[in-house]
Amino acid sequence: MRAYPHALREVFTRRFVVNSSLAASVVAALLSIGFAAGAPQGRTGQRQASQFNDIPPEYLVEPHPIPDFWVSTVEGVNRFLDTQVKKGSVRAIGKTAGGRPIRAVFYGHPRKDKGTTTFSGSLGFGDVRAYLGPDYEKKVFLALASVHGGEFEGIVGMVNFLAVLETGRDLRGKQWPEIVSVAKALHRIIVVPIVNVDGRARIPLRMIRFSENEKTALNEYFNTGAWRDGSNIGWPECKAFIPLDFSRTQFPGGYPNDAGINIQHDDFFSPRRQPETQALFELAAQERPDLILNMHAGGAPFMRANRSFIEPELMPIFDRLYRQVQGRLTTEKLQGSDDVSLEADPAPRPLSGFNLDSALNLHCGTLTVIFEAPSHTYPVKNRKGERVVHKPDDILDAELVVRQETMKFLAETGGRFRWAQK
Repeated sequence: MRAYPHALREVFTRRFVVNSSLAASVVAALLSIGFAAGAPQGRTGQRQASQFNDIPPEYLVEPHPIPDFWVSTVEGVNRFLDTQVKKGSVRAIGKTAGGRPIRAVFYGHPRKDKGTTTFSGSLGFGDVRAYLGPDYEKKVFLALASVHGGEFEGIVGMVNFLAVLETGRDLRGKQWPEIVSVAKALHRIIVVPIVNVDGRARIPLRMIRFSENEKTALNEYFNTGAWRDGSNIGWPECKAFIPLDFSRTQFPGGYPNDAGINIQHDDFFSPRRQPETQALFELAAQERPDLILNMHAGGAPFMRANRSFIEPELMPIFDRLYRQVQGRLTTEKLQGSDDVSLEADPAPRPLSGFNLDSALNLHCGTLTVIFEAPSHTYPVKNRKGERVVHKPDDILDAELVVRQETMKFLAETGGRFRWAQK
C-alpha cells in the first residue's frame, strides 16, 4: 500500500488535470483514510508518518506532465536498481532510523588491504599511505544524494548517472561519452541515490509543482517542514531544532529522518549517532574514498560547490576542483553568466560550518564536496538580474556535468595520497 499515494495522485491529476483542486481534494481524502506514504516509524512521542494528513490539498497536486527521466521516489529508485543495474552490484549499506534499507551501487574493485594505522595516526606519522594501505594509488569515488529527503534533484541526478554507467546514456537517451570514459579511469565508484530514505518516503510527491514566490515555495514546506499552524519552519531556523519534535509540526518535511535528526548535522561523536551516519562512516572506513560528492539542492540559484569545513591541506585541492567543475558548467551555459573567470573563481566561497562533510573528512581523509543544485520549484535571477526558470532538463545536465568533471578531476590529479600526504 505504500506505493498507492504516488499512483493515486498521478491517476487523479491526469484524469482531472483541468480541475486540479478536485484532484487535490480526492487525493487528500484518500490519504486521510490511511493511504499515506512511508512506514509508520519514529520515536515514541513523535507523530508517525501515516498521521501527516494535514497537508493542504493544493500542495499535493503535481505538475503535469512529469518527465520520464524524473525518477525521484523511493519506489522508483528501488525499481530502477532492481531492474536496470546489471554492471554494478546493489546492496544495502545499513538501515535508517525508520528501518528502511539504505541501498548503494558498487562498480569496480575496492582497496584490497587496509593500512597499518588510523587516518589520524597517518597524519601524525606524516604519510597518509599508511592509512590507505598498499593499494593507495587506487582512485575511489563515492557519490551521495538526498541527505535531505526533500531535495529531489540529486536523486534524479544519481539515477541518471547510474543509467549512464550502465548504458552510456541517461534516461532521456542522451549520450555522455566523457562519463563513460572517465569511469574506466577510476578503480572504484560507489553511488548512494538516497541517504535519508525516511525523509524521502515521507513526502508523497514525485515532483513538486512550480511556485512563483521563492519565499513561499512549496519546496520549503516539503523540505524543512511546517509548524502546526502551517507556517514554514524555514532555513536555517530548522537547524535550531534537532531532533525535531514531529508533534509540533503539521508536516516535518524531508530534512529529518524518522528520529527527527537532520543527518547533515548529527551528533557525530556521540555513541547515539544516527544509523544513517553510522552506515556512511562504516562505508567510508571500508572503501577509503579519495573524494565524496554530496549532492544537495535549493541552496544556490545555479549549480554551485560549497567550501566544506575540512583539513586546511585540502583547501587548495578544493579550489582546483572548483575551477574545473564551475568552469565546465559555465561553458555549458549552466551558470548565471558566461564569464568563466567570475563563475569559476573559488575565492568568494565562504567556509561552511562543521557538518557531515567535515566528519567524513576527519573520519577517513576524503575530500568531501557539497554541490547545491538549483531548485525546479521557483525562479531565480542571473548575474544580469534577469528571471531564470530552471527546467528539469537543464538541472539534469548540470547534475551530470558535476559528476563528470569531479570524476575527471580525481582521475587526472591522482587522489588523496597525491593531494596531501600529510
